[in-house]
Amino acid sequence: MNIKRIGIDLAKQVFQVHGVDGQEKVVLRKQLRRVQLLDYFKKLPPCLIGMEACGGAHYWARELQKLGHTVKLMAPQFVKPYVKSNKNDANDAEAICEAVARPNMRFVAIKTIAQQDIQALHRIRSEQVKQRTAKVNQIRGLLAEYGIVVGRRVDVLRNALPQLLEETENGLTADFKVLLDGLRQDLVTLDERVDDLDKKIKTLATSNPAAKRLQQIPGIGPIIATALICAIGDGKQFQRGRDMASWLGLTPRQHSSGGKDRLLGISKRGDAYLRTLLIHGARSALKVVGKKDDPRSRWLQNLCSRRNKNIAAVALANKNARIAWALLSKETDYLPEGEPA
Repeated sequence: MNIKRIGIDLAKQVFQVHGVDGQEKVVLRKQLRRVQLLDYFKKLPPCLIGMEACGGAHYWARELQKLGHTVKLMAPQFVKPYVKSNKNDANDAEAICEAVARPNMRFVAIKTIAQQDIQALHRIRSEQVKQRTAKVNQIRGLLAEYGIVVGRRVDVLRNALPQLLEETENGLTADFKVLLDGLRQDLVTLDERVDDLDKKIKTLATSNPAAKRLQQIPGIGPIIATALICAIGDGKQFQRGRDMASWLGLTPRQHSSGGKDRLLGISKRGDAYLRTLLIHGARSALKVVGKKDDPRSRWLQNLCSRRNKNIAAVALANKNARIAWALLSKETDYLPEGEPA
């Protein structure tokens, strides 16, 4: 059986496989269980395999590459137009097999195990921060029912809780103070967990050469640097910096027709977590541009005088994303504007 290309519709237990030969004739339609997949592909000669970039896709891509196959991952929204008739596993596998052969298809870089380790660290930290925010909002809401209003910042509530527990004339009953002390302990536990994850990220950022180069860019710290590495690796899947900024959703959306170019707000595509970090990092860098006189700071000062600071923050995040791509793909250090190469 001369198989040229295979599309696999991934799932948890049942996988649908669709293959064609050199004349684009269907030669393989098969359903495999999870335990059968690798044993089946061991017997096949090396070929091109396409899969959607979904849960478990990077694991299966690495395992199939070890068997000598060429594996390419695609975003599900790019495979959707090739689905014929009704949606089922067989039609999905056929669409994947057809989409992976398109010459202009955009592919997703396969993550290494190290990248997935860093990504897991960021996902856990993000969830812990979300839980802490929810806990703070719960405490503030309960206190408001007793006529006590506390500031919105986490540190304000953190400092106010011991005093509220000690006071005797603030209207809080003994029973509620017991409950409030339990919530305070939950908040302390979440703080310790987030601090521990932050330390791990900082340690990783200081030991990784690529992360150290990225931290030379104003507005990029350990968290953003490691998040960039786990998301894009060396960045060579993008041809230019603008492609990476567009993938992050930091470039304008288009609604052009009839020769008229109409640009809208940023597209907000791609990784929302990474885009949010870049914009927050740009906000921190904007706070100190008024004290500097380098070309980059003058450009930001001029931009802030003409446009809203939120627009300036997004523009700086876009610029930082392009610079980060250059540092990762070319493995060079950051050179501030105005300094000779």
